[in-house]
Amino acid sequence: MGTLSQDQLNRALIERQMLRERAGKSALATIEHLVGIQAQEPKSPYVGLWTRIHDFRPQELEDLLTRREAVRILLMRGTIHLVSARDALGLRPHTQLRLDRELRSGPFAARLRGLDFDEVAAAGREILDDTPQGTADAGRQLQERWPDREHTVLGNALRNKLALVQLPPRGLWHRSGRAVCTTLENWLGRPQQAMDKRELVLRYLKAFGPATVMDAQQWSGLTKLTATFEELRPELVTFRTEGGKELFDLPDAPRPDAGTPLPVRLLPEFDNILLAHADRRRVIADDRLGVVIGGKPTVLVDGYVAATWAVTEDRTITVDHIDELPPSRKKAVAEECDRLQDWIRG
Repeated sequence: MGTLSQDQLNRALIERQMLRERAGKSALATIEHLVGIQAQEPKSPYVGLWTRIHDFRPQELEDLLTRREAVRILLMRGTIHLVSARDALGLRPHTQLRLDRELRSGPFAARLRGLDFDEVAAAGREILDDTPQGTADAGRQLQERWPDREHTVLGNALRNKLALVQLPPRGLWHRSGRAVCTTLENWLGRPQQAMDKRELVLRYLKAFGPATVMDAQQWSGLTKLTATFEELRPELVTFRTEGGKELFDLPDAPRPDAGTPLPVRLLPEFDNILLAHADRRRVIADDRLGVVIGGKPTVLVDGYVAATWAVTEDRTITVDHIDELPPSRKKAVAEECDRLQDWIRG
């Protein structure tokens, strides 16, 4: 069992996230490889795919959404993700325990106390499957049955209890819209069927490893994954962090040298590479986590967050450097920003 340095973990993550070299994969194959893309901001997945795929065009993702091959849905960590239809059906059951806990202890818990959540969910499903709409709108209809409850609170109960898909045009590149929802089962015409936890862990390691059990739990929002890792141990290899924590990985997964050169890459808001580990220092220093929490798009220089970027009203890319970079790296950042700017304007 060897030790992997922070830079080795960084290079492995960058490689598996398709950020060292843009891949020649389809958008759907990339989304499945990444086990979904964070999508609180509707346009974020487009930038996340542009930075990872050769010649990515927004129409490719728009077509996946309108053809129901990919969906926007509440998943890992209780946040909106863009995932393939197949993965939505397999991943969503795993999030239910966390979402149920949120109803009992989250910000709406006191105002939800005493409700039969299954009864609310059944009534909400009937409404949303008949006429897709916003959860607050559905909540207003539920008030006819529960007049002592606020419509926003009832809508929040539906958000947690039902697997709701945000329908196009929400999430399209050339136009968008408010979050109008129906149930996943209604949209896809298929039932949910929980993905085997072993497959979940193996796919996580393929896209984000090497990783600790706590890393996998941070990414997924699940707890008690130790038993799954132990079950898989004969199929995996193990290492140690410099701090002595046990890391698991797939035997044939890439683990590049610590000195492997890396290009500048631009990441969208809340990119999963910044959120998928309990110890995020493999890609962002602890004192910089505020830029992620604040939802700022980030710039990777030599594999680590070194700046943030933004788009102005005239679709110009601006950069706010955190680190003082040598002229050659500043030039590389500017060139990558120009490429994204041309793509956005195109």
